[in-house]
Amino acid sequence: MTGLAPQSAQLPLGVRLRDAATFAAFEPGANGAALAWLEARIGAGAERGWLWGPAGSGRSHLLQAACHAAVDQGLRAIYLPASELATDPAAVLEGLEQCRLVALDDLGDLAGHRPAELALFDLCNRLAEQGGLLLAAASAAPLSHGWSLADLASRLAAAAVFRLRPLDDAGKLAALQRRARLRGLALPTVTARFILSRADRSSEALFALLDELDLASLVAQRRLTVPFVRDLLAQRSGR
Repeated sequence: MTGLAPQSAQLPLGVRLRDAATFAAFEPGANGAALAWLEARIGAGAERGWLWGPAGSGRSHLLQAACHAAVDQGLRAIYLPASELATDPAAVLEGLEQCRLVALDDLGDLAGHRPAELALFDLCNRLAEQGGLLLAAASAAPLSHGWSLADLASRLAAAAVFRLRPLDDAGKLAALQRRARLRGLALPTVTARFILSRADRSSEALFALLDELDLASLVAQRRLTVPFVRDLLAQRSGR
C-alpha cells in the first residue's frame, strides 16, 4: 500500500507497529494540538507527554505514529502496551533509556501496581538524563489514576497533557477519504457518506471496511462507487 511508513526494524523489542498508524493517516479533528505537539517533539530532547481519551479517540494511533516518525529519522523507538509490563516491569523497561522515544499505552492500567510504578519512576529518571521522550496514553488524565508512588504521580502530572476526542461524523468522513488517498484510491464524498450511513460507525470498523474495499476494487478493477460499495456490503451481510 502506498504512502505508509516503513516497518520499524530498529525497534529493540516491543509490539510491532501497524503500517497505517502514521501521522499522515491521522485525521486530527479536535485533536490538532496533540498532533502538532507530537510532530514537533520527535527528537527534540527530554520531554514527557500524556494522551488521554476514550476508546476510538486515536491515542494508540498517535503513540505508534510517533514511533514511526522517530524511526524514519533514524532514532530508536519502542511501543509497549501496559500488558507487556505487568509480569516483570523492571526487566521489560531495563535499558530503554537507550531509546530516543518510549511510548507506553494504557499506562493507567498499572496504577497501584507497586513494582510497575517503581520501574516506571526509574525509567522516567533515566530517560530524562539521556534526553529521551516518554509518551503515555490512558483513558483518563494522569492524576485521575490511583498511583501509589507520589513521586511517579508528580512526574506524570508534569507531562504535557492532551485530552483526545473521538471524531464526529464529518471527521470520520474526512478520515476515510484521507486513508483512501494514502492508498491511491479515489473515494468520492457521496460514496464516503453512503459508507457512514450503512456501516458500523466506529473508526476501527470503518477502516477495516476500507481495507476490504481496497482489495475488492483491485480484484474487480472497479471504482469505489455507491453501487459497488452497496454490493460489497450486501455480500458481507449474507455471509
